[in-house]
Amino acid sequence: MDHSSMDSDSNATCTHAMTWNWNTVGTCFLADSWLIENEGMFAASCIGVFLLVICLEFLRRLSKEYDSFILRQFQQHVASQQARASKSESSCCAADDLPPAAAGPQIVMFRASPVQQLVRAIIHAVAFGVAYILMLIAMAFNGYIIICIVLGAGVGKFLSDWMTAKVVVGGENQSGSKAASNLEEPSVCCG
Repeated sequence: MDHSSMDSDSNATCTHAMTWNWNTVGTCFLADSWLIENEGMFAASCIGVFLLVICLEFLRRLSKEYDSFILRQFQQHVASQQARASKSESSCCAADDLPPAAAGPQIVMFRASPVQQLVRAIIHAVAFGVAYILMLIAMAFNGYIIICIVLGAGVGKFLSDWMTAKVVVGGENQSGSKAASNLEEPSVCCG
C-alpha cells in the first residue's frame, strides 16, 4: 500500500510514515500542504510545535485562573452582603441575640453565570482543539517532533503552573487528613 502522494503545486513527494521515524525533508504533518521541503522548514516546524505545546499549558493555566477569579469574585460579593447584613442587625439587636447557627460556618452554593460559563467553555474548547491538533501532529511518529512536544510540555508546565498549596501543619484539615490540599493529579493525555 502506497502511503505517499504527490503535491499538486510541485514535484516533491510527501512521505507519510506510520511507524517511528527520524525523517526530516519530505515529511508531511497534518496535511499534504504542510510538506517539509528543507531543513529550515523542519526546524521552524519543531519550534512551532514546541511553542504550541507551551500555549496549551498556558491555556490550561488560564482556565484554572479564570475559575479562581470568578470564585474570588463571588466570595467578595457574599462577604460584602454578610457585612451589610451584620451592620443592619447590629444596629437593632445585641450580638448575644443572634441564633447559634449564624455563628458557625455557612455553605453558599455558587453557580457560574451564563457569560462566565461561556468564557469557561471557550477556553476549554480552544485548549481541547490545540491538544487534538498536537495529538494529530504526534501521530506522524516523528521522533524530533515528539521530543519537541515533550520538551514543550515540560517548559510550559515550568513557566505557567508553578505549584502553590495550603498545607496544614500541626493539625488536621477539614477533611480529617494531614495531607496537602488543593493539589491536582497530573494529566495523562490530551485533556
